[in-house]
Amino acid sequence: MSAPGSPTGHGAPLRRTGEVVLDVRNISLAFGGVKALTDISFDVREHEVRAIIGPNGAGKSSMLNCINGVYVPQQGSISFRGRSFSHMNSRQVAEMGIARTFQNLALFKGMSVLDNIMTGRNLKMKTNLFQQAVRFGAAEREEIAHREFVERIIDFLEIQPHRKTPVGRLPYGLQKRVDLGRALAMEPQVLLLDEPMAGMNVEEKQDMSRFILDVNDEYGTTVVLIEHDMGVVMDISDRVVVLDYGKKIGDGTPDEVRTNQEVIDAYLGTSH
Repeated sequence: MSAPGSPTGHGAPLRRTGEVVLDVRNISLAFGGVKALTDISFDVREHEVRAIIGPNGAGKSSMLNCINGVYVPQQGSISFRGRSFSHMNSRQVAEMGIARTFQNLALFKGMSVLDNIMTGRNLKMKTNLFQQAVRFGAAEREEIAHREFVERIIDFLEIQPHRKTPVGRLPYGLQKRVDLGRALAMEPQVLLLDEPMAGMNVEEKQDMSRFILDVNDEYGTTVVLIEHDMGVVMDISDRVVVLDYGKKIGDGTPDEVRTNQEVIDAYLGTSH
């Protein structure tokens, strides 16, 4: 699980993507009379980095919320490896192999880096709460195994010096890495990243881009990400779907999206 340190900017074109693993079909979502998503369809192929972009209020986070079971769309279907899960809750979706990070960090600020990432192992734990509390026999062996797994993630994300540090004391960029680590602890087949580089400086964005490519390469994890930095999106994505006011206006490779006039018009006057 050691990271090879592949540079950003050259990873995406070398990847070989496989068959469709996540299929989003004709999704519509409304809150009262407000339409958040209208008839959205796209797919995600195994081992690709798939970006969802669009101006603020385009419906990007709502789309991820539909995929990971936070919202139930009024119309359409979502399937993972051929199995529909439009009416599953977040835990059931996670058990299928889909993990999520959020735009606003939801870490336990008073807990250490190690303990925060350990919370991502809850789905993998077989012993009950009483056995875990007394830490005896099977529970102790299970905890040791899970801690070893988490320690490898900490090494992978290069946050070893901070493993015992309360997360609230870490710089924002490192907290984002911890959030990524917690999602990786779930061993997802598909990883949903909601603005993983929001609020970061240039160096932090370069680091996070490298980790995303390494996760995709080393773990073989399929990645779906929302990101506003178009340089990052065009650099690391295999394909890009573009939303505007809850509708899909573009879908294709970074080069195809970059030259799409409707996409260009949607971004006019928007700073990136």
